[in-house]
Amino acid sequence: MEKPRILFVDDDQEILASYTRALRKRYDVAVAAGPRVGLDMLDAGLEVAVVVSDLRMPGMDGVEFLGRVREARPDVVRMLLTGFADIAVAMAAVNKSKIFSFLTKPCPVEELEEALAAGLRQYQLQAAEKELLRGTVRGTIKLLTNLLEMVSPEAFGKSSRVKRLVMELGTYLGMEDLWRLELAAMLSQIGCAALPAETLRKAYRGEPLPGDKAYEFAMHPKIAADLVSNIPRLREVAEIIGYQEKRFDGGGLPPDGAKGERIPLGARILKVALDFDTLEAHYQYRRSSGNPVSESLSRMRDREGWYDPHVLDALESLAEVPDGYKPRLALARELAPGMLLDQDVTDLKGELVLGRGLELNALSIRRLFDLGALSGGKARWRVLVPPAERLAFARMLDG
Repeated sequence: MEKPRILFVDDDQEILASYTRALRKRYDVAVAAGPRVGLDMLDAGLEVAVVVSDLRMPGMDGVEFLGRVREARPDVVRMLLTGFADIAVAMAAVNKSKIFSFLTKPCPVEELEEALAAGLRQYQLQAAEKELLRGTVRGTIKLLTNLLEMVSPEAFGKSSRVKRLVMELGTYLGMEDLWRLELAAMLSQIGCAALPAETLRKAYRGEPLPGDKAYEFAMHPKIAADLVSNIPRLREVAEIIGYQEKRFDGGGLPPDGAKGERIPLGARILKVALDFDTLEAHYQYRRSSGNPVSESLSRMRDREGWYDPHVLDALESLAEVPDGYKPRLALARELAPGMLLDQDVTDLKGELVLGRGLELNALSIRRLFDLGALSGGKARWRVLVPPAERLAFARMLDG
């Protein structure tokens, strides 16, 4: 069994050597001769469960050092060693830097081992809670998206198409925490689940809706944001969803004072992607003689004040189909997660089952397989196949 790793930080080499001798049988002991060295070790990727630091060190005291450790590694348990005369400072540090505990010097080995055992229990408890939360969030999101796919293929197809585009835009713009943007796109349409399919088809093609349906559709971002806000640690995702129809100049919903860069960047990206998808579908449906991509971009440029100019500039660079994708006519057994569906798929009643542009996953492939079985298993589907490395990555995620 792998021993837990403890990092001791002190400017006295003899003290560090004594910690190693006393604790190496029970722990994987790492030592750093001063706070700068300790930070460098953590920056280099050293994995530790507990950091124990002396208080008085030249250049940076233990309180500041452990504060920086907290910023870089919030899950690591932090302890402070101090002389009796510095107890008041150490107690203040417990509150300021959220230090788990402090010990007075000289510290008997038995007392140190007892404190380390308590620190490790705290670390393991935090790790278990974090993994439980991660699994709960992941499972909840998968449940919501699977339900959306089953009850509203139109809404699921929209979110699937938009997810790819927002991820490309977010990457192009150097956005941090892209996972939040991805989740916001995936869950952006769950407020549409109860709307009739015909209403969504019209809305997603940019066609006018009657008054009551227009109001119901306009409320879908708020409904989705309220639902997502109940999932632990997804407050920022819910905020992106809630502002997905907010214009850069402050117009649109919600009717508050937010405008410009006060609107979350993720929402500004999502707004551009949603409108581009709607306009492209509009021009394709009308069978315009022009290029739907070019016409959509031109229309968006004419909407002064609607969009973040930087995001719109990025869209113009990324709107075309990514390089490396190849069209293919494939049997259901040849389909793989990561391929893009290049046609609308309907059931025997003519109802939309899967929309063009959908990124295939295990569930959608199963549905195509079942539909193909109705025609003797010989049905072929038009798809766009991504580059091999992207296809392999999509298979790994779906697995």
